[in-house]
Amino acid sequence: MLTIGKLAKAAGVTTPTIRYYEEIGLLPAADRRESGQRVYGANDLDRLIFIRRCRDFGFGIEQVRLLAGLSISADKDCREVGDIARVHLGEVQARLAELKALEHSLQRFVAQCDSVCCGGPGRDCVVFKDLATAE
Repeated sequence: MLTIGKLAKAAGVTTPTIRYYEEIGLLPAADRRESGQRVYGANDLDRLIFIRRCRDFGFGIEQVRLLAGLSISADKDCREVGDIARVHLGEVQARLAELKALEHSLQRFVAQCDSVCCGGPGRDCVVFKDLATAE
């Protein structure tokens, strides 16, 4: 049996995270000692590590909820897992494209600042003019 602090340390999360996951139903409510202290077992640790790893991969809470349900289901097809991962991959790829565009814009800002106004008054920096212009 693990206390919430030991569970948190073993799973690499914080105790508020564990309480939150219990509150939203990702983790079952903990058993309690007579003193009211939460206690957890090996299954709880395994599930919490699974949830943490899903979150490490950027899956949203509802996606984690679906994946957690599928992970213990004998009658669901694993294609559902692949579908969830495929959708998430598309979301990650879209975010990467947005970040790449942001990177290029910032590179342009820095290059303009270095070549046009570097060392002048801050209010005259070309970066401010670019930021104030609608795309």
